[in-house]
Amino acid sequence: MERITIIGLGLIGGSLGLALKAARLKDIEVVGYDKDTLASVDARRRGAVDKSEPILHRAVRDAGLVIIATPIMAIPAVMEEIAGELRENCVVTDTASTKTIVTDWARQLLPPTVSFVGGHPMAGKETAGIANAEATLFAAKPYCIVPAADASEGAVRAVAAIVQLIGARPFFIDAEEHDRYVAAVSHLPLILSTALFTLVRGSPAWPELSALASSGFRDVTRLASTDPALSHDICLTNRDSVLHWLDRLVEELSRYRELLQQEQEEPLFESFAKAQLERDNYLTAPPSRPERYPEVPSGSDQLLSLLVGERLVRRFKDIGKVLAERDEASLRQRRTGLGPGRKAPKRPHKP
Repeated sequence: MERITIIGLGLIGGSLGLALKAARLKDIEVVGYDKDTLASVDARRRGAVDKSEPILHRAVRDAGLVIIATPIMAIPAVMEEIAGELRENCVVTDTASTKTIVTDWARQLLPPTVSFVGGHPMAGKETAGIANAEATLFAAKPYCIVPAADASEGAVRAVAAIVQLIGARPFFIDAEEHDRYVAAVSHLPLILSTALFTLVRGSPAWPELSALASSGFRDVTRLASTDPALSHDICLTNRDSVLHWLDRLVEELSRYRELLQQEQEEPLFESFAKAQLERDNYLTAPPSRPERYPEVPSGSDQLLSLLVGERLVRRFKDIGKVLAERDEASLRQRRTGLGPGRKAPKRPHKP
């Protein structure tokens, strides 16, 4: 039986476990670890994992695939602790919201005998914890796959197979490109949502404002309820990209301010009308992007083959090397008439 280990059994890790178990994987065991014992117990009770391990290095022992679903800043310590226990050709992936720094950590901390393939599911909630985990959290959502430069093709295909099994859409992207784009569509909304709430909440008229606030205010400020540690880590690990888009946002808000100050009404109306038309088009017919990932057969049997295949390929290569050396020795023996360990006789000295 092949082992998949999930480190971190919160919203994302727990949802991954539930989705994998819902896929009814054949001959694959899902093992979980969380430093919070209660989260581990709850994950086991809810069926997100087949069993939980209380000791981290034991949880990854003999695993073919390890998924690190911890907070971003906890990843280096996790990688350091598991590095010595990872079997040869193990596939390691993660779920962090930023990828450049995590890829650097993997290159520095993981052994060269494993393959790291970064991951980031573009799905989540503002509520955290295993209690809020759902098997359908990733359904039809993009799931970024960011292979390290030295990751094997089999490792990349294995992660892509996992993504498909949980119902998500594999989205292959470079680490730096990922961080720039996600800063605009994920990290900036987080800051904007929080800033709007703190602005309004800080007003002396907050009691009246809160009584008037309805769905629009709740929708726009929803992300302000995100775990503050997650928000903090995202901003610190993707600082430059977030600052870039914050500057662009300030410019855009200034543009709307100038439109409001103008005496002419048409430019302001045209700006709102254009935004509505383009957003409606985006919702009904989003721009297409050429797929950039290898075709991966679906199903647990194929996943098992991918996870085990890396070991078998290396094993066959080792066997082939031994056989080649043996054949070379045999050929040399036939040519010289000498058996193993025998030396060629000295030629007689001619007078």
